Amino acid sequence: MGSVELLPVGRRVAYWRGRRKLSQQMFADRLGKSKSWVDKVERGVRSLDKLSTLQEIARVLRIDTAALVGRDAAPVEAAGRGDGAERIRAALSRYEIPLGKPAGGPVVPVDRMLRDVGYAWTTFQYARYPQVIDLALTLLVNAQRTHAESPESGRASLVEAYRITAALLVKLGDAELAWLAVDRAMLTATGDRELVAGAAVQLGQVLRALGRTREAKSVMLTAAYRIAPPVIEYGAPAELSLCGTLLIQASLAAAQDGNESAAGELLNEAAGMAEQVGDGCDHHRTALGPTAVDVARAAVAVENGDTDEAIAWHEKATARAGWRWLPAEHRAAHLLDMARACLHAGDVGSAARMLTEAERTAPSEITHRPAARDILAEVARDPRAPTTIAKLAATLGVG
Repeated sequence: MGSVELLPVGRRVAYWRGRRKLSQQMFADRLGKSKSWVDKVERGVRSLDKLSTLQEIARVLRIDTAALVGRDAAPVEAAGRGDGAERIRAALSRYEIPLGKPAGGPVVPVDRMLRDVGYAWTTFQYARYPQVIDLALTLLVNAQRTHAESPESGRASLVEAYRITAALLVKLGDAELAWLAVDRAMLTATGDRELVAGAAVQLGQVLRALGRTREAKSVMLTAAYRIAPPVIEYGAPAELSLCGTLLIQASLAAAQDGNESAAGELLNEAAGMAEQVGDGCDHHRTALGPTAVDVARAAVAVENGDTDEAIAWHEKATARAGWRWLPAEHRAAHLLDMARACLHAGDVGSAARMLTEAERTAPSEITHRPAARDILAEVARDPRAPTTIAKLAATLGVG
């Protein structure tokens, strides 16, 4: 069967028709098509570009759609998605340091710990979530030990380890467990303005994922104005990045809560800070800049149900030079937002294109995010969905 996967889809139809001992006429009759139509499909003259047609052919041939689009093996599951969250839950439940358990290995020096945290953040921003799961498990253990050995100098790496873990768990769809991780980040960061502000970024994500939008807006605003420089025009890029990102989180929370005017005002405030920082920076892993604000404006428009405005901001953001400087995870997450907007507007073709681009940009955004798989399933069920979506959905076992 391996060689069949390499055949064009029309030839695969012919292969399976022959296996089922159906003549072209018999096959055409069962499909409600002409013999000429079947002949053209099998010769590749006519393309199969509708999911509904592929599904009907697969039904008549008594095969899975995945076999028809070239993947007759078992559908690929979101490898490690649920298992990853459970492994992280176990790591968060150990309490080695408070209980005085043996370290079980050497304590990682602070400078090495910070490098390890930086590598984990970079891996996350490239949306390599299976690798981040493995990294997070080690980070949580090592950062706690380093912090216990060097409480002051080791604090930043522990906060960052919890931040990465919380951000990852939001992606994996476990916001409750993410809340535990970010709560620990906030408590560990207490007393350090920048560490608190950085942890608050993930806190905003978690609260919004839990639907606690009013609390999210309130906490984000408090954190933003606490880190804001006395005179914005003379603020340091790192402070402005944190403050602007927290305002974006507050804006998204306001939009989720239905407060369109507040969302717009907060974004305007963040935009001024983003202009000062500029694109291409990533202070405290925020990626704040004018492009990030345009992306946020599109997300707010999606929440407000204004697809035309969302698309306009999307086009402006992707036309900027700064678009390619955004982390792959950030770009793919935005494309998923746009797919959702297009789907709600009934534009299945555009939704499919956004999904395809998101999968090309960061495959794990599709394979590991339950929200993304839900969007994919909804697009794939539409009879107008293109073959590319049929293949992706069938490969991932989404339907």
